[in-house]
This record gives sequence, C-alpha cells and structure tokens, in this order.
Amino acid sequence: MTTLTPLYLLAAEQKSAEVTDWSARIAWVIGLLVFIALVYWLMREGWKWRGRLQSDLPELAATPEGFAAYEPLLTLEGRYHASTTAGQWLDRIVAHGLGTRSRVELTLTARGLDVVRPGAADFFIPADALREARLDKALAGKVLPEGGLLIITWAHGETLIDSGFRSDHAAEHQAWVDAVNHLTSTTTEGTAR
Repeated sequence: MTTLTPLYLLAAEQKSAEVTDWSARIAWVIGLLVFIALVYWLMREGWKWRGRLQSDLPELAATPEGFAAYEPLLTLEGRYHASTTAGQWLDRIVAHGLGTRSRVELTLTARGLDVVRPGAADFFIPADALREARLDKALAGKVLPEGGLLIITWAHGETLIDSGFRSDHAAEHQAWVDAVNHLTSTTTEGTAR
C-alpha cells in the first residue's frame, strides 16, 4: 500500500524560484524589433517603388492666377482620402503626393476645382478635365458607409483619376455630385459647339 504525503507537507518543502534567462529574453526582443523595422522598411520601399512606376504622370496643375475672382459655386471642408486609377478602387496613385491623406478645402467654380490640402501638395483640376462625380463607399482601402465618400473623376494627362473626399458634413455630398455633373455637362456642351 502506498502512503500519500499530506498536502501541507508538500507545500512546506523548499523550492528555488526559476531563474529568468535574460539573455534569451533580450535576444527575442531585439529580434522582434529588427523584424518590425524590416517590415516598415519594406513598406516604405514599396511606396517609393509605386511612385517610380507612376512617374510618367504629369505634374499637378497649380491654382491659376485670378482664381479667387471667380464666384465659388460650392465650398467644402473635410478629408482627402486618396486618388486611384479611375474604376480601380484599390490602385492608389502615390505620385506627386496624391497618395497622402490630409485635411482638405475644396472650392468649385466655373473655372475648375481648387484642392487645398494643409500639410500636403495642393492642386487644381480645370473644369474641362472634370468628368463626373458620384457617391461611393470605398476608395484605396478606405471603406465607409454607403454614400460616405464623394468621388470626383478627372483627367490628368492620359490618365483618368478618381479622387475621394469626405465632407465634415456628409449631407453636402449630393449637392457636390449635382454641381460637378452639371459643370461637366455644361463644359462638354460648350466644347461640342
């Protein structure tokens, strides 16, 4: 017959605490930090590579002289999300700073669309380059509720571009769609005559 040692005797036995292997822990931490740095470096190189692939895109137009003299049709404050190749919502354009998210102030006039981005490159879209505006829910990996993004399609050189904006007041989006589409139809009719 086996005798069982009472639990209180087992609990009273002296045990040494496990020794922490600090060198192994430090090696794991350093290895993890090196891995994270490598991932960020690869992401940065991928961004630069995409910019080199899109280097044939012409420089963005600057706001023309005397633009402030034109009566603004609409203004908007909000966020600029990204620009992509038209119809391809995941094909982000990074050349000339178009891939940088930022705050934005838009001004639409009969002459075109002025895009002012504090902390990023401003650009101007002439009225004859505007193609259409629509409401959508996704662009360049950013997904919002249905109709949460104002997408403006415009021509830049040989490339059609979709640029995504979100107003601080989403109720303004439909007025922008109507105004841009009206402006593009007026510009097209004027060119056809």
